[in-house]
Amino acid sequence: MSGYALITGASGGLGLALAEALARRGHKLILVARQREALESVACELSQRFGVEALFRVCDLSQPMQVSGLIQELEQGERRIDLLVNNAGIGSAGLFTELDWGREQQLIELNVLALARLCHAIGQGMVAQGGGQILNVASLAAFQPGPLMSNYFASKAYVLSLSEGLRNELAPHGVKVSVLCPGPVATGFFRNAAIRSSGLERQQLLASPEEIALIAVRGLDKNRAIIIPGWRNRLVPPLLRLAPRALVRRIAMRMIRPLLPRE
Repeated sequence: MSGYALITGASGGLGLALAEALARRGHKLILVARQREALESVACELSQRFGVEALFRVCDLSQPMQVSGLIQELEQGERRIDLLVNNAGIGSAGLFTELDWGREQQLIELNVLALARLCHAIGQGMVAQGGGQILNVASLAAFQPGPLMSNYFASKAYVLSLSEGLRNELAPHGVKVSVLCPGPVATGFFRNAAIRSSGLERQQLLASPEEIALIAVRGLDKNRAIIIPGWRNRLVPPLLRLAPRALVRRIAMRMIRPLLPRE
């Protein structure tokens, strides 16, 4: 592979699984996350296991100045990025008006603004070089409103809509854009968002990051516009389109409420 795959949120969870899946295929990597020690360990391990170059950049993508610094470094460097994987993201749960605004702003900065800025900056480079591929990680949450997780669901709706729009805009320039919309995945997302996942675990509704990463990479191979792992999950968007919106909101709230921490 002549270029690099840049993966955000690559120090663990789905980001790590995606990095491993791409390294297995011979991709050179640029891994981005906040935790230096974890990133350095992951980069070293992937390089040794798969014989690929694995670089890392420490960046808190919820901080606009750090995002600007990362973009400037990438633009001034000579490394060609053939694949951008926007995986980094956080969640939150509870009554929106009672949640800490600082955390909600961080969610928007990371899930929405950082993703859009990287698509814009790296997308420009891909257009100039005549090709590339972008994978944005959204969620099944992108297809509906989510009372009690309103800000998170809205952020993923943005990712889905942006990705679909960019797909058509950038196709004439040889740049392919896909969006990954998994259901619940067994990562640290629930713990970091203070969401209880025990019920999902009992019902075996949590997919493994490795499984989702494999499906994502296969979807990229086929240039899928929207990649939804699991046949049950693929039924969700058409069913949501048929159902009355008021009903969708009520059902979503009843499903999310048991995930909230007990008082």
